[in-house]
Amino acid sequence: MSGISLIQVFLALLSGGIVGFSLGLIGGGGSILAVPLLIYLVGYNDPHGAIGTTALAVGINALLNIVPHALKRHVNFRLGVIFSSTGVIGVYLGSELGLMMEGRRLLFLFSLLMILVAINMILSKKENSSKGFQVAKNSFLKLAGAGLGVGFLSGFFGIGGGFLIVPALTTFSTIDIVQAIGTSQIAVSSFGFLTAIRYFLKGYVDITFTLLYVVGGIIGGWAGTYFMSRIPQSTLKKIYAVIIFLVALYMLYMNIGALSSK
Repeated sequence: MSGISLIQVFLALLSGGIVGFSLGLIGGGGSILAVPLLIYLVGYNDPHGAIGTTALAVGINALLNIVPHALKRHVNFRLGVIFSSTGVIGVYLGSELGLMMEGRRLLFLFSLLMILVAINMILSKKENSSKGFQVAKNSFLKLAGAGLGVGFLSGFFGIGGGFLIVPALTTFSTIDIVQAIGTSQIAVSSFGFLTAIRYFLKGYVDITFTLLYVVGGIIGGWAGTYFMSRIPQSTLKKIYAVIIFLVALYMLYMNIGALSSK
C-alpha cells in the first residue's frame, strides 16, 4: 500500500502489540481488537480489507504464540488438531458467505454475537480443573461439531475465533481455561490463515499492515503469555468477558448506521 505515513506505521505496530497481548493473555480477542483498531485507530477505511489483513496477521501471531504456551505445557496438540480439522471446513463455507455481505453489516452482526458470548461467559459458573484430555465418544462428536460451527462463524466474520474457541474447548472437553487458551492458538492460526487466503484471492489483504501487525504482535504475545500464568483463572475469565463486551459495544455504536444503508 502506497502513501502510508510514519504515524500509521507507529499506530499499526501499537495495534499489533495490543492484538498479540490479548491473544497471549486470554487466547482470543485478537481479531475482535485487530479490525476496529486498523479501521478506527490506524485509519484503514476498507472493512473487507481490514478483515483480510488482520486475519493473516492474527493467524501468524497465533502460530508464534503456540511456542511460549507449549513451553509452559498449556497446549494440548491432539485436542487442537481435532477441533481444527472440522473447523477449517466451516471456515471455508463461512468465508464464502461473508465475502458476499457488506463490510459494516458484518461488523454490526459480529458485535451482537460478541455481546451474547460475553454475557454467557459472565453467567457461566463451570470450572474445568483436569489437565488431561478425556473426551468421551459422544463428547468427541460434539467437539467436532463445535469446531465446524465455530469455524463457520470465524470464516463468516473473518476472525481467528479465539473468543468462541476457548468456551467451546472448555465445554466439550475436560481441559481448564488455561490449557484451552494455549490450545486455542492452533485453531486460531489455522482459521486465520484459511480466511486470509480466501480474502487474498479477492484482493483484500494488505501485506504492509500485516507485517506491522505481526512485528507488534510478537512482542505483545510473549508479554500476554507471561502475565496469563500469573492471573487467577476466575479473574482471567472475567477480564476476557469484559474486554469482549466493551469492544462489542463500541463496534455496535460505530456500525449501527449500516442497518439503514442500501
